[in-house]
Amino acid sequence: MIMNEIFAIAGVVIKELVRRKDFYVLFVLTALITLIMGSVNVFHDTRIVRYLKEICLLLIWVCSLVIAVTTAARQIPAERESRTIFPLLAKPVTRTQVLLGKFLGCWVACAIALAAFYLFFGVAAMSKEHHWPLANYFQAMALHWVMLGVVIAMTLLGSLVFSAPSANTTICFVVVAFILLLGRHLDKVAVQVSEPARGLLQALFFAIPHLEFFDLRDLVVHDWPPVQWLVCFKAVAYAAAYAALFLAASCLWFRRKPLN
Repeated sequence: MIMNEIFAIAGVVIKELVRRKDFYVLFVLTALITLIMGSVNVFHDTRIVRYLKEICLLLIWVCSLVIAVTTAARQIPAERESRTIFPLLAKPVTRTQVLLGKFLGCWVACAIALAAFYLFFGVAAMSKEHHWPLANYFQAMALHWVMLGVVIAMTLLGSLVFSAPSANTTICFVVVAFILLLGRHLDKVAVQVSEPARGLLQALFFAIPHLEFFDLRDLVVHDWPPVQWLVCFKAVAYAAAYAALFLAASCLWFRRKPLN
């Protein structure tokens, strides 16, 4: 019975993504840029295929983060603004079920979007390389989706902390960009500075979720052998721990947060 309520709320979120134009615009934009770049053949250089794959995967990562953050950021604020949260909670539905349903809906919606993006990527790459390394593509998409679960959980927590969806969206994008671009280097920077900055940087390095662990773009671009499955399972467990932590904090905050 509890799961039925969560699945019902998740279904509404998925239908919302299907109705909105965000995904379609981003998908068409990614397809157009990739096809235009793919039509360029500079001096018949075979390395152009790698550049094409790298550009397409970068666009997929950017678009998926946009979909994940914007979809999750508007869930609770939109319910409060339209005041649909009150009749929803008047039913035998708890705030925890609402939050978990929102998370599940956003996460499954991202899975649908990723499947479309990676299917297009696979077809575009196969048209140039004439082979399809399914294991590499599956690992890249699966770990990408797992990473988005952490981002969605973090964004839902931010939507409860920050009242304005625009502020939450901006902050989440900045945090995610910081983690992906600079997070992996914090420990190296820490050894070059003195205390107390060293301690703060080291604490930050171990506290943040290292989203770069889930980035397998180089594996796909350079056709490297697949990652060991045990390593993938460890990465999934790592992401699940952070997602559970963010969701637990969100549930506690949502229980105590007034809705009016």
